[in-house]
Amino acid sequence: MSEHDATLPQTAPQLTAAAVLGLTSPEGEDWSRLRGLQYSALDKLTPVRLLSHTVLAALAVWLLHGSVDPLWLWPWLAAVLLVQMRGLKTDRQLAGADRRQVKLEDMLAHCSTPLLTGTLWAVALAAFAPVAGGMGAAAVWAAVGCLVLSSVVFYSVVPLGVVVFTGVLSLGGLIGLWRMDMLELAPLVAGFAAMAAIGAVKEGRAMLKARISEVSIAEKDAVVSLLLREFEENEADWLWEIDPARRTRGVSPRFAFALGIEAQQAEGKPILELIAGRGWEGGALPASLHELANKLQNRQSFSNLMVEVSIRGSRRWWELSGTPMLDERGKFLGFRGVGSDVTAQRRSSEKIAYLARYDTLTSLPNRLQLTEAIGDAMNYAGKWRTRCAFLMIDLDRFKSVNDSLGHQIGDALLAQVSARLKALMGENQLCGRLGGDEFAVVIRDATDHRVIERVAQLIIERLSEPYAVENHTLFVGASVGSAIAPRDGRTVEELMRNADLALYRAKDGGGGQHCQFEPILHASAEERRKLELSLRGALDREELALQYQPVVDAKSEQVVSFEALVRWHSPEHGFVSPAKFIPVAEDTRMILPIGRWVLRQACREARKWPENVKVNVNVSPEQLLDPAFTDDVVKALSDSGLRPQRLEVEVTESIFLRDASLARSALEQVMALGCSVALDDFGTGYSSLGYIRKLRFSTIKIDRTFVKGAEQQSAESLAIIRAVVAMAQSLDMTTTAEGVETIEEVEMIRALGCDKIQGYYFGRPMDSEDALKLFNEADRRRA
Repeated sequence: MSEHDATLPQTAPQLTAAAVLGLTSPEGEDWSRLRGLQYSALDKLTPVRLLSHTVLAALAVWLLHGSVDPLWLWPWLAAVLLVQMRGLKTDRQLAGADRRQVKLEDMLAHCSTPLLTGTLWAVALAAFAPVAGGMGAAAVWAAVGCLVLSSVVFYSVVPLGVVVFTGVLSLGGLIGLWRMDMLELAPLVAGFAAMAAIGAVKEGRAMLKARISEVSIAEKDAVVSLLLREFEENEADWLWEIDPARRTRGVSPRFAFALGIEAQQAEGKPILELIAGRGWEGGALPASLHELANKLQNRQSFSNLMVEVSIRGSRRWWELSGTPMLDERGKFLGFRGVGSDVTAQRRSSEKIAYLARYDTLTSLPNRLQLTEAIGDAMNYAGKWRTRCAFLMIDLDRFKSVNDSLGHQIGDALLAQVSARLKALMGENQLCGRLGGDEFAVVIRDATDHRVIERVAQLIIERLSEPYAVENHTLFVGASVGSAIAPRDGRTVEELMRNADLALYRAKDGGGGQHCQFEPILHASAEERRKLELSLRGALDREELALQYQPVVDAKSEQVVSFEALVRWHSPEHGFVSPAKFIPVAEDTRMILPIGRWVLRQACREARKWPENVKVNVNVSPEQLLDPAFTDDVVKALSDSGLRPQRLEVEVTESIFLRDASLARSALEQVMALGCSVALDDFGTGYSSLGYIRKLRFSTIKIDRTFVKGAEQQSAESLAIIRAVVAMAQSLDMTTTAEGVETIEEVEMIRALGCDKIQGYYFGRPMDSEDALKLFNEADRRRA
């Protein structure tokens, strides 16, 4: 738009008579531009005025030639023609006035024509009509009346000229009536002139408002077109349009690029044919294309419709929105909308969704999917009064292989184990990985108990065969524990726990065997019971201690936080692995007092560190379900004096398996205090994608298995890390890579965009004194 367009009134204002005539200009607007809208129409009307005045003047001369001296008539006629020719030239100079400012000189130049024309016709009324009398006088008055009426009808775009013309004529008419002794008709003449002037102003106001509205609409259309062009040029999206026959129309370069062809080739083609690929001829179209076709056929608006398309044989995903177009009569004109290629986002989402439900190392279903499968099988068994079974599998001697040959060999071994296990599955059987070297099988129909024994023995025999892994011949066995529903458990948790007890029995028996759960099974539970008894007094006997593992910034390698890790040195059991006593503590709810102690100790120790260093404290699902959890956090912070911003609570995906809403509420209360929340071991077992969006975690910790896979150039692990990093960045979260042990892994993680790194390369878990020494040594070096 021009600068004058920008100042034009956006809505038709209240116009006074003086404003319509051009005698005044309302404040706050550029009304010289508005005058241009009035005077721009004169160029088309002037020829009509020239013709009407010439014809009526010639008719008047013809009727008056017998009663008025020709020496007066012919010069008068010539003067009328000259004035009209001059007016034609003047008004044509105003062509295009709507694109420029109209000045006072332009208005005066135009008004001179009606002034001179009115004067000439006033002479005819005042001088010729009284002399001619009778028919001649009537002809002059009739001609003048016609001219006044035609001016009001056709020339109201510039009412000032009409008022001037009518005013001069009325003056001449009054003189003529005086000369003919007919002054009693003067009020009639004056009234006619007044009505003509009022009519001209009224018509002028209506026409001016209409012109303002027309130009405003045109300018808005121009703005919309400009914005649409800018949108299509600057964004990844593109516009599309089809006619009532669903053929493309006005194909833009960006839309043509998305179709993979030239715009001329796409123009006029059925849109479904362009995006269906080979499926168009055979009719084998994806469900999303059928949905799009139905929307178009039923003329329904749609928004963000995900459509699977085929472009040059390549499967892609588009997100389309469209609205039917109707004319002012409601006639259907086609569709117009916007689209974008979301293939990259779709693939990223598919990767993340895959990560949520599948184990990335083995490509088997993970714990979540196995849990859902056994739950579904138990529901089926309850409905049809059948049985289902859950088998837990643990590899024998796998730890020694992993410790002696490294995680790379161990992971390769697990991949081969999963392939063998998958090949053994029959109908209504599903296998998956629970984590580490633990696998599981769900048998949907176990009415015949011999099926369980047969499957278990096949698993043991096949998994016990030798493995060839990178020039190593490896031997591992397998132990299997099974539980049958509903006999051995009426809930998923109960059935899995009893299968786990049976597995402990098989392991205690030396491995390589299958044990079914029995109510009298106590071998594994006895050790657990003793562990539980010792754990109950561990806090009072001060057997628990905290160690701290540093987390560093990926770029600067400066320590940004420490993860607090609890350790148990029991006089009776020796050093007990957290993986062994934490589950016991969670099952017995002893995790609540232990968790409170860890929280207090970690906050108290962190108070001694620099202000920019956080402490990460692991919190179990049992703690989150405790109504007093938030109070425990507040007390730990207040007693230690630690700022809430320096405390980061770490939770695992297992919090989403139980009462997710209660856990979410507890975390939201902690976040409201100012603490941050990190999601630990992401992708190792449970689906939490929806809660990542809802809870707004501050950090996502990438499990070490993905780091190891990426270090081995696993395309899948690399893609998953990139997807998690991209997702975290889009949600304004940070990422921490766990288990980083070599400089090569550090460089790789840094290149993949992770924000923080944790692992043995930067430090093993250490006592509080050693952690404090890190800062003291750094201070001495700076000094």
